[in-house]
Amino acid sequence: MNILVLGSGGREHAISLKISQSPKTSKLFVAPGNAGTSQIATNVEVGVNDFEAIKALVLKESINLVVVGPEDPLVNGVHDFFLNDEALKSVPVIGPEKAAAELEGSKEFAKEFMMRHNIPTAAYQSFTSETLEEGYSFLETLKPPYVLKADGLAAGKGVLILRDLQEAKDELKSMLVDSKFGNASATVVIEEFLDGIELSCFVLTDGTNYKILPTAKDYKRIGEGDTGLNTGGMGAISPVPFADSIFMDKIERQIVKPTVDGLKTDNLPYVGFIFIGLIKVGEEPKVIEYNVRMGDPETEVVIPRLKTDLVEVLMAMANGTLDQVDLQIDERAATTVMAVSGGYPEAYEKGKEISGTETIEDSIVFHAGTKLSNGKVVTNGGRVIAVTSFGKDFKEALQKSYQNMEKLHFDGMYYRKDLGFDL
Repeated sequence: MNILVLGSGGREHAISLKISQSPKTSKLFVAPGNAGTSQIATNVEVGVNDFEAIKALVLKESINLVVVGPEDPLVNGVHDFFLNDEALKSVPVIGPEKAAAELEGSKEFAKEFMMRHNIPTAAYQSFTSETLEEGYSFLETLKPPYVLKADGLAAGKGVLILRDLQEAKDELKSMLVDSKFGNASATVVIEEFLDGIELSCFVLTDGTNYKILPTAKDYKRIGEGDTGLNTGGMGAISPVPFADSIFMDKIERQIVKPTVDGLKTDNLPYVGFIFIGLIKVGEEPKVIEYNVRMGDPETEVVIPRLKTDLVEVLMAMANGTLDQVDLQIDERAATTVMAVSGGYPEAYEKGKEISGTETIEDSIVFHAGTKLSNGKVVTNGGRVIAVTSFGKDFKEALQKSYQNMEKLHFDGMYYRKDLGFDL
């Protein structure tokens, strides 16, 4: 089979590596890809939202399967584009159709979906610039901290958690009136703060059947001890030690099954990955958010643990036969540590030469924000490289990741040295 993966991050490198290992894969293309994917696939300079260029590529290379990595093209309707095109409609796309992608595209849509299907989540209300004063009044009814979420896509940075009421009011105005996150914050969801420990649950679905992938926990804050600004993710651990069988049973019964059934009931066609951001409050799981694709950097610890042929799994999703697949998971723990550019998540420089990747042993290097420039691998993003390792538990795996991280170098490189501190 000829397969195309859309995207350019660590998530896409991890998915592509697993696809490249399948005997079912003839040719693998990644658009646009990065320096890491160029070693295992053919990178093609095509943007993930350039649907006409994607079409030309699919037809030229006789692509049999398209796997969509990031959320943007899904929210913009890439799956629908294929279904509505005579030349493309027989090519399966892994990723939900536009209507279902609103689960990530709109926080308000996701909240309404959860309420409709009795899926446990935080109490909330939505506001626009017209209802700013009502937003102020709602904030006054809540206890701190206050959670403000831009309704639309803001590259993982549209959520603010604030302890001070006046600051929360100022930020609400900044989001709604001053367009702090552009169109993404034209509507803002304010919700009650849930106190607990977070984890991510990943689900595969063919629209009717589902399989649950290993859990993971990622670390979003730039600073040690979970301080400082939110990032796209500084590292991840899988499995989550506190997610025992009793807790996982609750997640499946109260959240996963009602989600998949709810998509079907609401006629929201969904073939792909569902990422459910959860929080454990006491002994109960509640949903913080849905994403309509795999998480990054969680993919870098979840997908390496999958022993079943990924292409086989993806084809079963496309064919509606996921119930016939036996998911085999590596029992070992996996951890990934992300090296980021100096200054990230604020302004940072690109184009710094990366050295040391070839000296790494007993770990997997996943490229995130990298590219090839004059034959050299250079930085091309805020989050640059992830180092994933296996171990009998997360501590042993982390030790390996950190030992190998010390062999990497680029100007301004930074990584968190305290992952797992809260477990």
